[in-house]
Amino acid sequence: MEFTTIFDFIGTFAFAISGVRLAARKNFDLFGAYVVGFVTAVGGGTLRDVMLGTTPFWMTTPYYVIITGIALLTVIVLKRWLVRFDNTFFIFDAIGLGFFTVVGLEKSMAADFPMWINIIMGCITGATGGIIRDILLNEVPLIFRKDIYALACAGGGIVYWLCHKYGMPNIATQIIAAASVIIIRIVAVRFGISLPSLSPDNDDSLHGDS
Repeated sequence: MEFTTIFDFIGTFAFAISGVRLAARKNFDLFGAYVVGFVTAVGGGTLRDVMLGTTPFWMTTPYYVIITGIALLTVIVLKRWLVRFDNTFFIFDAIGLGFFTVVGLEKSMAADFPMWINIIMGCITGATGGIIRDILLNEVPLIFRKDIYALACAGGGIVYWLCHKYGMPNIATQIIAAASVIIIRIVAVRFGISLPSLSPDNDDSLHGDS
């Protein structure tokens, strides 16, 4: 099994957990929670594959359907811990974001696109599933708030490019890039780092949060 495939499976499980966990907070039934978890896990990769002109990855193997089912069972078994504590959503979302960004980069590179396209595909792979999840749950998507979300993907993509440029082994490059996304996301949330908002009613918002 390729290392990228392992990243893909871990990202699928993490994002599916985040989707199912939020659906549980909204009192969805089991099927609804599964659907939310599944589209969260495969949404970004599906858009990426369509843009790259390939068959969406989850249509070639049942593993992603099965992994989402395992994620649903995990939430059911560990419901008290996973649903009640707010930080569990953030942790799994950050993990999925990091791993999927790397998967998007790798698949775009395999299609011989230039690095700037690869970074965009990494961002799309990492962020789109969360956008679909939030829309289904009637929430403002994280990417449209002041949170450092897609920018964390872009930061990881730049780290990936630097590691690749200077000849670092591919496995090390993948691990470092994924870790970079996760760390950027965690640090941004922990210290309240955000982008300035465009609010017409408050000129101070253009200067960011204090």
